Amino acid sequence: MRIISLNANGIRSAANKGVFEWLRKQDADVVCLQETKAQEDQLVDPMFRPDRHHCFYRDASSKKGYSGVAIYARREPDQVLTSLGWDAFDNEGRYIEARFGKLSVVSLYIPSGSSGDERQQFKFEVMDWITPIFDAWLKSGRDYVLCGDWNIVHTKDDIKNWTSNQKNSGCLPQERAWLDLLFKQRGWVDSFRTLKPDAVEYTWWSNRGRARENNVGWRIDYQVVTPSLRERLKHCSIYRDERFSDHAPYTVDYAD
Repeated sequence: MRIISLNANGIRSAANKGVFEWLRKQDADVVCLQETKAQEDQLVDPMFRPDRHHCFYRDASSKKGYSGVAIYARREPDQVLTSLGWDAFDNEGRYIEARFGKLSVVSLYIPSGSSGDERQQFKFEVMDWITPIFDAWLKSGRDYVLCGDWNIVHTKDDIKNWTSNQKNSGCLPQERAWLDLLFKQRGWVDSFRTLKPDAVEYTWWSNRGRARENNVGWRIDYQVVTPSLRERLKHCSIYRDERFSDHAPYTVDYAD
């Protein structure tokens, strides 16, 4: 099973840059998108309904052209969920879950706090609020793959400029401690670090300066899985040859 996650930074923009032509060649079973930045009624072109895939969108209802997540699935899901029960989060279009038997694939977009203190505080609130939801998922007996832009690096190997970013959103000690909690105490599995424990690769680069050209990046896009899926992780890759977004697609292959 192949799952791809990508923050598109505007699905229409990514489409104009060739993302759907690239996806067509990837033979993915599930594609999780974040930051679609569109309402579903704006996506009438057939390209937004890729061949042989069932397509589901969760738009931001609080602000048009903002946030938004999507899932494309080759197999029709048994169920699609789009709400976790907190309007402040749900209405920004940050969660969609497709269920296939015992497997849940989630497209998740954790807020950024880089625009100022108010959004950073909201990010902290989301982290606190969603932790018991993650705990319940771990105890549910289901297999979960949490795809998405988490807007947080975990370790020194996940960011080019570690020291100078210690006071910046996405690299704050409190944020990284939360990932420690999830990965080291709760048991959630970072697929990339499991498959590539010593690799230094990034999934996002600032549009400022020549960050991408100089590979001054951050690894903030994940596929986080339940411990039950650890042994089924086969291969992962971050695709950088083409630029569809300020993020790169992150692909993971799972054993059947």
